[in-house]
Amino acid sequence: MSPQFSSSTAKNPKTSQKKKLTILAVIIGVTALLMFLISSNPPQSKRSKPSKAPQMTVETKVLVPESFQVMIESFGTVKPRTQSILFAQVSGQITKVSEQFSDGGFFEKGDILVQLDDRDYTSEVKVSQASLLSANQVLLEEEARVAQAEADWQRLGNGKKASALVLRKPQLEAAKAQVLSAQAKLDKAELSLERTQVIAPYAGRILKKQVDLGQVVSSNSQLATIFAVDYVEIRLPIKNKDLALINLPEVYRDIGEQGSKNDVVLTSDLMGMQSWKGKIIRTESAIDEQSQQLYVVAQINRPYDAKTSLGSPIKIGQYVTAQIKGKALSNSLVIPSSAIYQGSYVYTVENSLLMRKEVTLSWQNGTQAIIKSGLAVGDELVLTSLGQVSSGTPVAIEGRVKNKRNKQRKGTNQGAKKREKMAKRKADREAKGESL
Repeated sequence: MSPQFSSSTAKNPKTSQKKKLTILAVIIGVTALLMFLISSNPPQSKRSKPSKAPQMTVETKVLVPESFQVMIESFGTVKPRTQSILFAQVSGQITKVSEQFSDGGFFEKGDILVQLDDRDYTSEVKVSQASLLSANQVLLEEEARVAQAEADWQRLGNGKKASALVLRKPQLEAAKAQVLSAQAKLDKAELSLERTQVIAPYAGRILKKQVDLGQVVSSNSQLATIFAVDYVEIRLPIKNKDLALINLPEVYRDIGEQGSKNDVVLTSDLMGMQSWKGKIIRTESAIDEQSQQLYVVAQINRPYDAKTSLGSPIKIGQYVTAQIKGKALSNSLVIPSSAIYQGSYVYTVENSLLMRKEVTLSWQNGTQAIIKSGLAVGDELVLTSLGQVSSGTPVAIEGRVKNKRNKQRKGTNQGAKKREKMAKRKADREAKGESL
């Protein structure tokens, strides 16, 4: 019994090992078979063709040549045509001032703005008048002596020529000089008396006054700063790219002024929206060194009249914007500035596909632009604001989509009416017993 047990236990390990090898071989074979099948039949992705359906709806505009009036934009501050400082030319106490002698007051040419105490100057005039009378008396006496000397020489001179001293000519000339001196002193005294009245040199307005009633001023004291009110000027810079689109008034040495005085509309929102009409009257002779731009000067006539200034009158130093009338162009391609991206390209629609086109501009402002190159007549420009969109994107045009839908709705309505009509006829026949 004992040997049989040993033999049985000896055979079991071999059988177990054989089974393991068999299982391992089966696994390896199955794995190899699977790898062969996978490599022989690789998976294929089912890729569909790009969809040609519109991905967005855009608004467009077909480009046609049109006439366009260029308006050049600029800005500046209001300056007076003439600005002056009034000085006292004589000394004295201010005894009277005009009712308009205050900051902002208007005055007319010839108005007496300031009156100085003139009593001393009146006395000087009287003294000078007395000196002139005395000098004239001396001159008359001397002329009589000269006449007497000539008569005496004719009687006693024995035909000889009399000297100037004998005829008292030096004394006569001295008397004449005294008269001239006295007359000059009188003129000076009268001029000083006249200068006690400070008279307005032109129609204007007080910008700032420095003195008032009762104040004692000396010669060359500042009395007030004034400016003329017949017109004001605004210095306006013109961009270099806009110079070719405006006819500027230029003055030549040999042929005088050429060009035209362009109309300009100046606006300000300082006290509500206001506007004034003016003219470009001249072009400056030099390019501004700092901005490297050419400046023109606009003029507003009678800016302080009620008819000209609707609302508050224009102020000196007020900031205004300007719209200058430029050239009238014909056959131009004009597009909205909002349709231009980064100032260099636009989108158009060709065969229902979105296309990006590079453009060059000849002029542009905040709302419109004139195309120099890159677009042609008949191009369909996209007006809808787009983000980063690739060329070739299918799009639908807004107006055409609406028309298509309307046609479809119309066709559907017509079909429904036709079916309804046929059903009614069938019902009528059945009611009359007719066979269909």
